[in-house]
Amino acid sequence: MTNQSTFESIVSWVRKGYPEGIDPTEFPPLLALLTRVLDEEQVTNVALTLAREYGTDTPLTEERIHAAIAQVTEQEPNAEEINQVASRLAAAGWPLTTEVTVG
Repeated sequence: MTNQSTFESIVSWVRKGYPEGIDPTEFPPLLALLTRVLDEEQVTNVALTLAREYGTDTPLTEERIHAAIAQVTEQEPNAEEINQVASRLAAAGWPLTTEVTVG
């Protein structure tokens, strides 16, 4: 699978899993999942693509995304939060077969 098709697949899974947009409380665990399969530039591109589509109350910039990624990297969401997001994405076709392990 090419990087572009991986990117498009991930954006599609997020769109299907969050048809009305991503709840701010689920954004950190979503980032935690994305950083496991994408590099920082790709995660930034996914976040910006989705922000443009869904719109946000606060403008989303590359700098804000990088700060959020850094925060997730330093203090990863708990297993329950990550598994909740993973379950939502799995229902939309995300290729997870078991619960995500944290740690």
